[in-house]
Formats: sequence, structure tokens, C-alpha cells
Amino acid sequence: MVRQRAYRAAVGGKHRGNRVVTTNGGVSNFRRLFITAAVLFGTGLFGPAAHAQAGPFAALAGRWAGSGTVTLDDGSTERIRCRATYAVGGPRMDLTLTCASESYKFDLRGDVVAEPGGAISGTWSEASRNVTGNLQGRGRDGSFQVVASGPGFNANISLVTRGNRQSITMRAENQFRGASITLSR
Repeated sequence: MVRQRAYRAAVGGKHRGNRVVTTNGGVSNFRRLFITAAVLFGTGLFGPAAHAQAGPFAALAGRWAGSGTVTLDDGSTERIRCRATYAVGGPRMDLTLTCASESYKFDLRGDVVAEPGGAISGTWSEASRNVTGNLQGRGRDGSFQVVASGPGFNANISLVTRGNRQSITMRAENQFRGASITLSR
């Protein structure tokens, strides 16, 4: 019976011993504070501190776009446009890098994990050629050196991030000789 009365009082907005202070048409100060906090967090007013990422990939998180050149297996070069997306969660990162020129396109995807001591490992795939493989390398402080290897394919990849600019250099032994890309966000 006592529980039932307390429940009814709470449902009605009143609980024994509690006093609700209201302003502006009955909205409680607590409720206003709660709504304000929800709006601030929802709009991201607290900025990067509220969504700070930890780990070696934190500086890469987000969407990037830019251009560069690709050197094809016959030695010719072409301008390319690129988009990259890095989904970062602590020591893990999912990446997508899509680049295209007039005659060449690649769609690189990867799942990378940072290990203690700066080692990096993971897997990659390239959709337009249906090729997959492994990634191995090292990195920290926005600078990464990795080797992407797979059946009939080997490439050295260097990625350096400084603020809102990123440079990616790839050197391969087949299909294309390399690429040099500059991205920004």
C-alpha cells in the first residue's frame, strides 16, 4: 500500500519529501538543465574533447578528399581524384580509399589493428581486381609505413598526416608502379 502511494505520487510528479521548483510555466530547473545538456552533447558543442579518440589512428579519423598522380605499368602517369574514409575505434581502424583517373581506378579497403610497440597488422582488399592480402608495418604520431602483400602483389605504402593534410605514397611491383596522393579534410 505504501509503495502504491509512493508510485502514484511519483507518477503525478510528486514524491514524498521532494520539492519541485518550477519556472516558466511549470518546467523544473532540473528538466531545463537536462534538456540543455542533451542539446549541447547532441550538437557537438563540446567538440573534439567530447568525442576524443585514443590510439595511434586518432588523427586519421573522418573523411578526406584530394588528388594526385598514378604511375601505370607502362611508365605513363595520370592525374587521379581520391576519397578516403577512416573509421577509428581505439587501436582499430577500418579504411576505404577510392581513386580514379581517366583509365584507372582502385578501391582499397582495409581493417587494421595497432599492436603494442607501434606494430600494425591487418587485411586489405581491392574490389576492382578482386585481390586480397595482408598488411604489416609500423607507425605512430600520424606517420605509418606498411607493406601490402597478396597473391602476385606487393606494395609499400607510406601515410603521413599533419593536421588536416595527409600524403599517401604507394610503390608497387606490378599492375601499377605507384601513386602519390595528397588529401585534406
